[in-house]
Amino acid sequence: MSALLQVEGLHVHLGESHVLQGVDLEVAEGGVTALLGRNGVGKTTTLRAILGLVPRRGRVTFAGERIDGQQTHRIVGRGLGYVPEDRDVFAGLTVRENLELAMRNGSARWELVYGLFPELRERGRQRAGTLSGGQQQMVAIARALLNENRLLLIDEPTKGLAPALVTTVAEVLERIAETETALLVEQNLAVVRRLAREIVVLDTGRVVHRGPASDLDDRALVHRLLGVA
Repeated sequence: MSALLQVEGLHVHLGESHVLQGVDLEVAEGGVTALLGRNGVGKTTTLRAILGLVPRRGRVTFAGERIDGQQTHRIVGRGLGYVPEDRDVFAGLTVRENLELAMRNGSARWELVYGLFPELRERGRQRAGTLSGGQQQMVAIARALLNENRLLLIDEPTKGLAPALVTTVAEVLERIAETETALLVEQNLAVVRRLAREIVVLDTGRVVHRGPASDLDDRALVHRLLGVA
């Protein structure tokens, strides 16, 4: 299977911290690749570096073309969607206005978005800041899906959600994965097992493991890499 995204020798310094120290990873076209690791090892920074949201050194190739020298808006315009960790909705704007701001090229996949999240159609005139955390997460995912993307970068979509909402988000992501390629940062291993085809594990800014998602069935390996049983 060909690599849609290739990251080679990615370094990021934030202040005095050398956060990423030569990250190498690939995302195959089709399905979900999960980026795993303990808190603070550089997972979110990796996504932000791919998008050019933080200064970085290294080589990033997307769909056969280098993008590491490009500005974020040009990278996004190539077909990279982003769901940030903390949702980042515009609290003072309505749900509909939040979605409209994400439109590219004057077209949008409203039927897809409302098919996945019918509640967003009903709450179109409601200010996003008055939504629950789960509803705001729906807005964040919907913003990315509104446009046609070759790759989705999704950061902690179930973070802080109640168990019932975690299930709902996982079901939506499972449907998305049938047609979209995604690089997913997620701490909930049950969700990762359900969605991911491949896994990449970071530790202290470096890749320490890559392999099929079935590697997560090895309890000793999971405990060693992630510190969980």
